[in-house]
Amino acid sequence: MTRRYFATARREILPFLPENVARLLDLGCGTGSTIALVRKERAVTWAGGVELDAAAAEEARAHCEKLFVGDAATVCFEDEMAPSSLDLVLCLDILEHLADPWTMVRRLSPLLAPRGRLIVSVPNIRNWKLLWRLAAKGDFHYRDAGALDRTHLRFFVRDTAIELATCGGLAFVAAVNAHPFFFPDARFLLSRASGGKLEALLAKQWLVVAERTAAGATA
Repeated sequence: MTRRYFATARREILPFLPENVARLLDLGCGTGSTIALVRKERAVTWAGGVELDAAAAEEARAHCEKLFVGDAATVCFEDEMAPSSLDLVLCLDILEHLADPWTMVRRLSPLLAPRGRLIVSVPNIRNWKLLWRLAAKGDFHYRDAGALDRTHLRFFVRDTAIELATCGGLAFVAAVNAHPFFFPDARFLLSRASGGKLEALLAKQWLVVAERTAAGATA
């Protein structure tokens, strides 16, 4: 499970990549597999990564021009990046591990160039299985993985995930189920039958995209 967590390339971000990605930063980059994926899709000239796990970070070096090893909350990565210099910032399954993810988003947002994008993924605490376990069994036990990973410090639903991604002054672009359902999955049918309203209960994870405006203003 640990190896899979660090090494999985997040293909669900591909439809939301900016047209031009010359410079990117991946917060919680794992082994760098998602950076490698973006390099295949865009003409990346510089990639930075931040990773706490030393073993995963060592593998990520092959995909990064600059790698910061340590806790993202205390690593001063922005000291080595000019404001408005990045086209893409990735925060995939990392912000929920931070005590203050809002401050992190406010640190990251000014680094984006006009039309640059922040892509965030966080677990959906409103998922029906979690609600059922809590309501029917009183089960809110932490686990080794999943939405109730014992290292998660913050919890989000769709609206609060959007608030997080945009709290640094970026414009909202999209919030989608990170792992959409396809026919004949019953969840696909339920979502369609409800006009998408049940997606808030069915989604395990939200993918939220925010963009710096053409004027480049951030809060």
